[in-house]
Amino acid sequence: MRAQPLVPAVRHAADLGRPFDGLDEGNLMERRIRRLGVFMVLCFVALFLQLNNIQILKANSLANNPQNPHVQAIQRSQPRGDILSADGVTLATSVPTSSGYYKYQRTYNQYTATLFSQIVGYDTIFGTRTGVEAEYNSFLQSHTRPAKTIRDLLVNRTTTDNVTLTINTRLQTQVAAAIDNTNPGGNPAQDGGAVVVNLKTGAIEAMYSNPVYDPRPLVSQDSAAVLKAYNFLNPRSAESPLVSRTFQFGFLPGSTFKTVTSSAVYDQQPALAKVDYPPKDCIDLPQSNRRLCNYGHTSPLGPEVCGGVLAVTLPQSCDTAFAQLGMALGATSLNSEAQAFGFNQAIPLDLPSVGVSNFPTVAQLTNNAPSQAYSAFGQQDVTATALQMSLVAAGIGNQGVIMTPHVMAQIRDSQGNLVESYIPKPWLTATSPVTASAVTSLMRSVVTNGTAAQVGFPASWNVAAKTGTAETGPNATLTNDWMIAFAPANDPKVAVAVVVPNQPGNDTGASVSGPPMMTILGDALAATP
Repeated sequence: MRAQPLVPAVRHAADLGRPFDGLDEGNLMERRIRRLGVFMVLCFVALFLQLNNIQILKANSLANNPQNPHVQAIQRSQPRGDILSADGVTLATSVPTSSGYYKYQRTYNQYTATLFSQIVGYDTIFGTRTGVEAEYNSFLQSHTRPAKTIRDLLVNRTTTDNVTLTINTRLQTQVAAAIDNTNPGGNPAQDGGAVVVNLKTGAIEAMYSNPVYDPRPLVSQDSAAVLKAYNFLNPRSAESPLVSRTFQFGFLPGSTFKTVTSSAVYDQQPALAKVDYPPKDCIDLPQSNRRLCNYGHTSPLGPEVCGGVLAVTLPQSCDTAFAQLGMALGATSLNSEAQAFGFNQAIPLDLPSVGVSNFPTVAQLTNNAPSQAYSAFGQQDVTATALQMSLVAAGIGNQGVIMTPHVMAQIRDSQGNLVESYIPKPWLTATSPVTASAVTSLMRSVVTNGTAAQVGFPASWNVAAKTGTAETGPNATLTNDWMIAFAPANDPKVAVAVVVPNQPGNDTGASVSGPPMMTILGDALAATP
């Protein structure tokens, strides 16, 4: 009899594997389904994120893209909303046209077209836009109003919105006339500009510069005519009338910048306010062989002699004293104060292509006494727009707070319903109320017994001001003539900046910009409640 094996005979391999193979195949299928499900969820999430990106994050840029076929179709067949002044004058509108490829023609009021050209801008058949036309295009162009109720889903929600500006046509006209008039030296103010800002709200009440342009040829339905008109304006040149001298182009601010340096003294090294600088006509600058002289050094009479403490040297506008103050303050203090007032950063004005005013960096000023000296009174590498300097004045007048400047007052739909109303908000806290009050006192002295006394502001206006005469051009033969002001000093309503650049001769900010400032400030006070 044969012995039995200790281990049972092994079944056929195929038989052994069957029950286990079925279990493995089920698990494998379940894993594959799970992976497919995860993949589908991820695809859905990616699709959801992309749709949100298009519908929300990129909606505005797509809606404003002139290459978008949908936008082009809207432009061909639908009107745009109106742009109105603060006093209700229609500045831009669309009218039906019976011929041509477009059903509507954009038109600009013939009486205000040039007056508001650099603010309102234009909207061409090529989809290029500037000014308010560009900034508020998503409201002005035909669009679908968001549904707020179930009933809204059942009605036509296509609408255009009308944009009302903060700028009053009467005041804008008065400002333009004041700037366009010939100055006392007999030199036409060909590049002059002025800004009027409500310092408590930031509303721009007037903003004008010349040269200006007529936007009406740019909205012709004849593409060749549009291109001809555009090229005629020399768009690639800094001298083009398409470039605003108030908020897009900067100039040496000269002694108007001494208000910022004075603020730096009180904020950062108040003991410097009591330093009594000896009367000088010129000083030798350290770290160089340069000699810095007071204004008038190119005239037959030679430079002025001046000196004293800050309460004396700001009203006198003494360059040699402020040069020494600048070197005493040093790189960090000068730069930080300039930036506190808005230099080296984009001003959040609701218009495209706002110019940035420049002040040297700490690195550029460090171990560079001449740069510190000249920068302290707005020369050399300092540039400022008229808008920037109006905000400097506004910040001092508003207890150190600069409100966000804006040109939009409100937006209403075609039925007159309010869509959006501008809510005033601060932009910068430039300095403290204590410092602002101290600088205001200095600026009052400029008017009562300083460089602005010759302007002759009525005492009842209680004006605080600062003049500026920046030397520029070949061998300092030209001047940028400035004045900034706010009033009434005890409870300010408006701040104004006037600049008349590149003037030949030995005129000053007081003699050139003083007369238009007198007119503009008086009109602005009368127009502002």
